[in-house]
Amino acid sequence: MLRVSLLGEQAILDEADGSVVTRSPRTVALVAYLVVHAGVPQPRQRIAELFWPDSSEPQALTNLRRELHHLRHTLGQDCLAVTAKDLCWRDTASVRVDVRDFELARAAAQTGDGVLEHAPAAIALYHGEFLPGINDEWVIEPRAALESSCVRLCDLLCQARKSRGDLPGAAEAARRRIQLRPLEEHGYRTLMDLQAAMGDRASAVSTYHHCASTLERELGVVPDETTRRALRRLLAGDATGPRPGTTGLVGRGREIALLSRVWQTAAAGRPGLVLVCGGAGVGKSRLVAEVASAARAHGAIVATSQCFGTPGRLPLAPVADWLRAPAVRAATANLEPVWRAEVDRLVPAGRSRSDPDTGPRAMVDAWQRHRFFEGLARALTGTGRPMLLVLDNLQWCDQETLAFLTFCLGLAPDAPVLVAATLRTDGEWPELAEWTTRMRATGLLTELTLNPLEITESARLAELISGQPLAPADRALLQATTGGFPLYVVEAVRGKALPGSDLTDVLRNRVEQASPAARKIAGLAAAVGRDFTLALLTEASDLEPDTVVQAVDELWRRRIIQEIGGGYDFSHDLLRDTAYRLVSPPNRWLLHRRIAQALELLHAGDTDPVSGRLAEQYARGGRPDRAVGYYRRAAAFASSTFAHAEAIRLHQEALDIVRAQPDSAESARQELAILETMAAPLNARHGYASPQLQQALERTIALAKRLGQQDSMLTAMVGLWASRFVQGRTADAYEVATNVLDLVDPDSELRGAAHFVYGGSACSLGRPAEALQHFDLAVKLSRGAPSLTVGTRPDVHATGWAAHPHWLLGHTGEALAACQDAIDLARSAEHPYSLAVGLAYAGITYQMCGEVDRLGDTVRELGELCDRYGFAYYREWGLVLGGWRTGRPEVARRGIDNLRAEGSFARMPYWLALLADLSGPDAARATLDAAIVAGQARDDVWWMPEVMRKRAALDDPGTAVSRLRSAVRLARAQGSLALVRRCEHDLAVRAGSG
Repeated sequence: MLRVSLLGEQAILDEADGSVVTRSPRTVALVAYLVVHAGVPQPRQRIAELFWPDSSEPQALTNLRRELHHLRHTLGQDCLAVTAKDLCWRDTASVRVDVRDFELARAAAQTGDGVLEHAPAAIALYHGEFLPGINDEWVIEPRAALESSCVRLCDLLCQARKSRGDLPGAAEAARRRIQLRPLEEHGYRTLMDLQAAMGDRASAVSTYHHCASTLERELGVVPDETTRRALRRLLAGDATGPRPGTTGLVGRGREIALLSRVWQTAAAGRPGLVLVCGGAGVGKSRLVAEVASAARAHGAIVATSQCFGTPGRLPLAPVADWLRAPAVRAATANLEPVWRAEVDRLVPAGRSRSDPDTGPRAMVDAWQRHRFFEGLARALTGTGRPMLLVLDNLQWCDQETLAFLTFCLGLAPDAPVLVAATLRTDGEWPELAEWTTRMRATGLLTELTLNPLEITESARLAELISGQPLAPADRALLQATTGGFPLYVVEAVRGKALPGSDLTDVLRNRVEQASPAARKIAGLAAAVGRDFTLALLTEASDLEPDTVVQAVDELWRRRIIQEIGGGYDFSHDLLRDTAYRLVSPPNRWLLHRRIAQALELLHAGDTDPVSGRLAEQYARGGRPDRAVGYYRRAAAFASSTFAHAEAIRLHQEALDIVRAQPDSAESARQELAILETMAAPLNARHGYASPQLQQALERTIALAKRLGQQDSMLTAMVGLWASRFVQGRTADAYEVATNVLDLVDPDSELRGAAHFVYGGSACSLGRPAEALQHFDLAVKLSRGAPSLTVGTRPDVHATGWAAHPHWLLGHTGEALAACQDAIDLARSAEHPYSLAVGLAYAGITYQMCGEVDRLGDTVRELGELCDRYGFAYYREWGLVLGGWRTGRPEVARRGIDNLRAEGSFARMPYWLALLADLSGPDAARATLDAAIVAGQARDDVWWMPEVMRKRAALDDPGTAVSRLRSAVRLARAQGSLALVRRCEHDLAVRAGSG
């Protein structure tokens, strides 16, 4: 069965699996035209004129025939009645159309008592406007009619539910009406009345604030008297008077023109990023809001978010905010299941959040970050309409969101997307500076520095706010006092600042002008550290709920706070800072604890979304014992969304608290649990060769041994083996592997991993027969296991690595078969990281076997895979092998330098030997000498006979014979028959020529 979606998006989908059959705008629009005229034949000539107005009549009819052929192939024959003169849509069971389903449900709702039964289904089917993004003349009338029908259904359903006493259901219908007609006050008044009837005066006041803010932002007007009277009834006459007015944008003509050009370029299909930079209070957010309003008026989707200067927000929170925009949610629902699942990691849709994975699975699945990012990007770029993503206060943005922005803007080079961000320049943000430098290099970044207003502009702004002209002397004084910063100008005028006051004085005066209750609530709101809801303030405050409601209304009227996204936030971060400074330190401690307790109550069913906030509030509220658990929960969520840097930070916060406690068995258990889950993000962020991971693993082993937790100790030892092995500490890694093999129980699930790490060490130590034995056992004992803690499937990794001892033992056929088996296993498992491992080990095998063509194909695929998923370590293997294959020493050297920079010295003699093949005699001698020294120093001797053979080729005859004899002895001692043959061949040649 096919599903045609015309409300909120344009797509034809397969109902069975949700896959997209077509998103062709022309095809979908033609279906839509026939659907809105269902049952009424439409002349071909009329359709051709509408859809191809710039073509001649014969050409337009030819285009229609071609489109009709494609349409019948897509939809089948039954839903279209086709004659030589006209076309007609017929409803069939094989093709469902949301518009037709909506109309049928609407008609059923308007018959008899059908409204309660059928109206909810009809409203649910209305996912958004008809054919969004298309503004052809014929679309306007059905679009308006369908929206009006849905609005009437909301009114009918609201009234029907209210009459039956279902006030929550009636309020739900009223909210939906507000979404459809946000500029009509009737919907807000209805919702306010329902909320008041349910005893929820706080929500009713918030609804009024939302109404007033929307009307002011979109139309520049205040609510009418009927709506204001409803508010006065709610506040029992305690409303604090009219709210100060706002102004249009003053000045900034050049900046608006530049931003408009950047937006138009992006909307035309050239994605970009614009940074509006400047000091605090210079008007960055106001400027971006002006462009956003214009974009929204022209049919674009505008999704907004902001960052905060206090910790506690979930990683990728701005992306989550964007994904919650109604138009994006509608598009997400129609993504293919594989991409919807990735979006659900961050923004669960209609289900409770599952427990995030924090153990080895989180470590080994880190490669899935690419797919996760791609799913999020597809949701944001798949709406079919130009998209403006607004991000305020980029200087406080988390690293994961920055990484996602880079990925998203580079994924679809023709996506009509612009990210507009504001950035304060009055601080040091080193990580952001590095990111900005990288974005400049992409050519996607436009930077706009915003300067303070000129004296005439400052005066004009002050006059608009006060409603009174300024004398020339007052203009000069205003400019000298405020520096032309719009925030300072606005607050100075509203607060009636005294001459000579600085910004701190002005803002403090503004807050202190409020009533005592309002000042108290302002301090509480500031302690939240970010946006907040009236419900949170009511729950956390020791004031009566009615007093809190009135205080919030007063702060809103004074424009100290503003309504935003169904909640509130301070009008500027500097006002938040001011309100917080006015709270004494002891009271701050109490406020943070109350906020934490309120968050727990309000999110009793699911604290995961606020776990980071709970941790920070409890930590600042003097309850570190409570903070630890929430830090760990927040870290688990961060790991589940591949936010490795944030996960590490959160784990470290928990560790600092636990380590500050007196030493005990309980504190040791807590520390062990944190370190075990911290290993995954440490590995993903810094790699197995990092000292941070090594230290964490060593401490884990010590704690697990002390507590008698065998599996925890062995798991950490396997991780430590990988760390030491990759660092090139071959003997140390072998010692760990031997201990693991000695300690592991015969029936333990870690038995296969124990043989794997022992086999890897044995191979590097030049014991190929022993290595092969243990690799075979690793495959046998681990067959079907999901993955090793080193990140790969054991059957793939052990099989691929076993190809090397096979070749060393002279089993060339078995070596080639093993590396192909590893690749096939990885492909069948659909596990990209294991496939990268299989290809990397196959590359070495093909190089040793002289299979140059197969090496080329393998290295190309390995490079593409590593670039796609960001696999650094094996990418470097591909560079060295590819450079050797193509005779490009600079490429091979880059791979070796990258490995060294990462602290990865395993197999360095082998890599240096390949580089020597590409070098002149003198450089080759130096490189091979370095390889010999590295192999001896690090006990990495499996390739040493070959290194010595290559070095002998550059020696004088006497020295060469001696070196080759040593190479033969070493190869025989190792049992490396393939290397024995090579060395003996060269020895015979040199000895014979001597």
